[in-house]
Amino acid sequence: MAQGQKRNRALVREAAQALNSFKYEVARDIGLQVPQDDYWGNLPSAQCGAVGGQMVRRMIELAERSLIGGGITGPGGGGAGGVR
Repeated sequence: MAQGQKRNRALVREAAQALNSFKYEVARDIGLQVPQDDYWGNLPSAQCGAVGGQMVRRMIELAERSLIGGGITGPGGGGAGGVR
């Protein structure tokens, strides 16, 4: 089977395994039967989209909480993601 293009890469290479674990955690949390063989192609796109959507919501929430606490700094520092 064709695997398609692999554009969905972690920006921080060290985070790839954590993101994969996070995907399975979110899938279980929303009641989805997670594929044991790591092949998600047999699941309807609506279910896969729900997993991705929940992942994004949770990551945005974490980023917002971190911003409130002043925990995110960008390449130039400054505490606001380096945005000037």
